[in-house]
Amino acid sequence: MAKNKVGLPPLDWLRVFEAAGRLGGFSAAAREFGLSQAAVSQRIGNLETWLGRTLFVREARGVSLTIEGESYLPLVQESLIALERNTEDLFGKAPRELRVAGMSSHLNALVMKGMGGFLSDHPKVRVVTDSVAKRSALDEERTWLQIRYGRGSWPGREAKLIALETLAVLAAPTVEWGAPVIDLRGERPGWQEWARRTGHPVPEGARLSVDSMEHALSCAASGSGIILGSLPLAREDLNSGALRKLDLPELSTRDGYWLTWPDDRLHSKKQRKLVMDFHAALSGLMS
Repeated sequence: MAKNKVGLPPLDWLRVFEAAGRLGGFSAAAREFGLSQAAVSQRIGNLETWLGRTLFVREARGVSLTIEGESYLPLVQESLIALERNTEDLFGKAPRELRVAGMSSHLNALVMKGMGGFLSDHPKVRVVTDSVAKRSALDEERTWLQIRYGRGSWPGREAKLIALETLAVLAAPTVEWGAPVIDLRGERPGWQEWARRTGHPVPEGARLSVDSMEHALSCAASGSGIILGSLPLAREDLNSGALRKLDLPELSTRDGYWLTWPDDRLHSKKQRKLVMDFHAALSGLMS
């Protein structure tokens, strides 16, 4: 393939090439840009003619990068990222909206209670929340800024800790130790693990079993029993006096609540600062 041009190819061709290389095909790149597959193929063909090199191997089952394409892709990606970041930093306006997704209970306990100070500090910013029914749905959620629960390690995502999960024996003010306990099903350590690690006997009399920490906290606050509850999620109930912490050992875990985003997302200094300020507002509530 003869080289016909010198210098920098048109930006549109480079962006389409980057998408096709990153997504692994012309069809996926076409969907990302709202183009036809033929239009994507034409742009990449033009780029190949310009460079005098074949960037993709076309086969019946799809396309794959050539050695030259594999070498060129990271250079194009780094250049596009740098161009976007520097353009935004020099000419872009401060972000006007911050959208965050998470479990409804996590958004309520970790986000909604701390927005007063954040919004006062950022009077031109609008905060929008998107709640999901279950944590697995976050992988398909289009909102890129998310509250997640776990160990802080998700492929392709950065994460900053809001609060580590600590479980404590909680009850309403009128409920004493010895009352029926509430069993919480799920991945958090339960009463058996609490007894094993603290040396206390396993409490008996569980007459209520729930699958949500939010439900467990509500049941305990209504006087229905004693729970092994999340201190970060129970903060508001503890502050208001709806729940109290019994004088019994707490249980630390390796899990926590994290603010996360795709690791290729926060290139703009203004956007990164806004997200860092948002994280500071959330983590400040837990201190």
